[in-house]
Amino acid sequence: MTDPRPVEHWDTDFDIMSPAYVADPFSIWDDLRKSCPVAHTDRRGSTWLPTRYQDVVDLAHDVEHFSSTDISVIPFEGDIPEDPVLPYGVPPISADPPLHTWTRRLLLPWFSHRRVQSYEAMTRELCAKLVDGFIDKGAADAAGDYAQQIPVRVIAGILGVPASLSDTFTGWVRDVLEFADDPERRMRGTEGLITFFVEEVARRKKEPGEDLLSDLLHSEFEGAPVEESVVLGIAALVLIAGVDTTWSAIGSSLWHLATHPEDRDRLVTDPDAMPLAIEELLRAYSPVTMARLVTEDTEFEGCPMKAGDKVLMNFPGANRDPEAFEDADRVILDRAHNRHVAFGSGIHRCAGSNLARMELRVALEEWLARIPTFLLDQGDEVTWAGGQVRGPRHLPVVFP
Repeated sequence: MTDPRPVEHWDTDFDIMSPAYVADPFSIWDDLRKSCPVAHTDRRGSTWLPTRYQDVVDLAHDVEHFSSTDISVIPFEGDIPEDPVLPYGVPPISADPPLHTWTRRLLLPWFSHRRVQSYEAMTRELCAKLVDGFIDKGAADAAGDYAQQIPVRVIAGILGVPASLSDTFTGWVRDVLEFADDPERRMRGTEGLITFFVEEVARRKKEPGEDLLSDLLHSEFEGAPVEESVVLGIAALVLIAGVDTTWSAIGSSLWHLATHPEDRDRLVTDPDAMPLAIEELLRAYSPVTMARLVTEDTEFEGCPMKAGDKVLMNFPGANRDPEAFEDADRVILDRAHNRHVAFGSGIHRCAGSNLARMELRVALEEWLARIPTFLLDQGDEVTWAGGQVRGPRHLPVVFP
């Protein structure tokens, strides 16, 4: 469960599940960069938190000392990589080379620029239909009614699984990612996902389709069929990584536009500004923090890291580093120099980044085309989830 102790010293006892961190990690990162740019805690095992851009990039590229075999930011007994049905975890994201290399290669064709273009019409139709469902009410939960409904249905289509189960998938993904301090709930989501995909794999062997899951089952590596456990892991990854991350990015972007009317109006009157704006919103509100496992005793930036320690790949904090980005805490929609790491860095850079960008762009375009003016509902409260993925979970807005 959540550690009840308040954080008094963020440099030596940080807690990424603290309500203060979930609500406003930005000021905490700013302070740490000045006093202790690589913070440490023993709350859930020895864990390090880098806050500078270059440190995060350097860590991401050092796969020899920092392994991806345990990517959960909050450890607990029974995590997915330890499940006997998934002995390889959820590759490629939870794998080191060589497993990472060839499993990533299996995924890339499904998320290429050309393939993603073929998903855009379906995504746009979905977004328009969602807006139809609440536009006449003059109010909506931009997270629950809109952002959270988009990626799960797109991913369902790619995997060839029923979109009617979207709410069930959403529940499982939230159990796995949002309730890191609740082992029972985390295990419920893990078991739900695994059981579902085991059944889908069995069905797809008899009734293959034109979908990613069928393609994986009929793929080979070094002349032999890909192990079923690897297929299950990849399928689970696509659903987990392709859902909460993107809906968090969509929700955070809508929160920004609801609270910054000048930026909202800019995108309404100047649609050509959207491509750069997408990159800036991804930088400013990067949702994902991953973990790496220290493979052997090593020193990094003066920090004595021990084998078995965890290092949190703080991509959101790196993207707010003023040494890497001018006016890092300002959202500048037409920021020209923007080498953000919202999708990670190094060999584990997100294979689905093209899809995430498309979904975010289409979601904003369709919303703004129909609801060009909207604000937060002052009579209701915005709530945020944190930990592995940060984003709004309840985002009440009103519009004329």
